[in-house]
Amino acid sequence: MKLPTCFLSAIVVLTVAFSLPAKATSPESTKILLIGKQPDHPWGTHMYLHTCEMLAECLRLTEGVETTIADRWPDNEDDLQNVKTMVVYSSHAAEMLLDSPHRDEMDRLMKQGVGLVTIHWASSVKEKNFERLGPRWMSYLGGTWISNVGLSTSSSPLKQLNPSHPICRGWSSYELHDEYYLNPVISEKSQPILQVRTNDQEVVVGWAFEREDGGRAYGTTLGHYYRNFQNEAFRRTLVNAILWSAHLEVPADGAPVNLSEADLALPPEPEKKTK
Repeated sequence: MKLPTCFLSAIVVLTVAFSLPAKATSPESTKILLIGKQPDHPWGTHMYLHTCEMLAECLRLTEGVETTIADRWPDNEDDLQNVKTMVVYSSHAAEMLLDSPHRDEMDRLMKQGVGLVTIHWASSVKEKNFERLGPRWMSYLGGTWISNVGLSTSSSPLKQLNPSHPICRGWSSYELHDEYYLNPVISEKSQPILQVRTNDQEVVVGWAFEREDGGRAYGTTLGHYYRNFQNEAFRRTLVNAILWSAHLEVPADGAPVNLSEADLALPPEPEKKTK
């Protein structure tokens, strides 16, 4: 009996399909939200959004990482769906996140175990608000700097206080020139990670914190000058911390952070408008 051509074609298609190896299912992506804001300091310092974009480029070098960047708290609720870690580089993040309509949403995310990473000024709370916001802020981040209680701009070796921690993988001590925040308040449950010597004192400038809800946090007071983010070791420390906070494995040699000179370049300063 002669079979119809269309029937024979269907048999061929099915035979080929079943003979091909099964397509591997891609792993679930890890979503990381980076929050910045418009510059509020001299050009080349506190380059919030530009730095977030550069860090996002670094993070995407790790397979399975998806990044979203927002100017302050995201307007699109979808940006918060399935977020594993929030990275904040802005002015005082305690006020931005807890003295706003987003306070309850922030609390919900933290209770779900979402990670939190804060950079430089974002790792702070205003002195006048410390008594009111400090306890909750500390429960999320494990430490803070009270703004503006003590500043020192100088050069110092950046010392690893816990070299075995994943945040310290793939880099070693080096000389760093930055604006250092003195007298940070750090919880006894936090692990001091980084330290400098400035103003004749040892100052912790980075700490890791594992919350009871399972969430991880990393706070650092470093990051005043954009040129420090152009340093591979400096970038790797931050990207290691972000991956760790998202419960991702940090490679033994540290996270990949190699970008081109163009990707790392500081953008031209906008021309000031004349009246």
